[in-house]
Amino acid sequence: MPPSSPSKLVIASGNAGKVREFSALLADLGLEIQPQPVGLEVEETGATFAENARLKAIAVAQATGEWALADDSGLSVDALGGAPGVHSARYADSDKARIARLLQELERAHAGMGQSNRQAHFAAALALADPSGRIQLEVEGRCPGVILETPRGTGGFGYDPVFLVPAVGLTFAEMDSALKGQIGHRGRAFAQLAPALLKLLKL
Repeated sequence: MPPSSPSKLVIASGNAGKVREFSALLADLGLEIQPQPVGLEVEETGATFAENARLKAIAVAQATGEWALADDSGLSVDALGGAPGVHSARYADSDKARIARLLQELERAHAGMGQSNRQAHFAAALALADPSGRIQLEVEGRCPGVILETPRGTGGFGYDPVFLVPAVGLTFAEMDSALKGQIGHRGRAFAQLAPALLKLLKL
């Protein structure tokens, strides 16, 4: 059993965009949301999104003595064999550079294949650790889409401007936060996490 019901939740990320998205998703749960301590770095050595989420949740929970929610997420492109995958954030040193490299790698891959395949998906793995560092909940959500040749939209972060969700005809960067929260990978993962998190809150 968890040691106590969470009232404060530390988001195990230094990414301001992720912290904002989680704050919005968690807004109705009455939790005090905090980003992880400045200067705390967790080495992401996992081979999967789930492994990295677990590593971050455990490390931040143990460092802060609070409940910690970690997300490891990224973009996997079919024509690139699933890349950038777990290396999505480290693909280059800025969002603009990451998008530029992705489009270049995709063009190179298409030249080699002689055909175009722009299918991709975003995945998000969430892990919740209690203050002792024990993992209490784990879920994963996915959102399928295609990679555009040129960016569209001014919202979001990361690869959002080139990730089109055909079902709604918009890139992540063109969606408002409510729509992205509903159909995006993080929102889909959170939809699985929320019922179990609510049970924990009522302990």
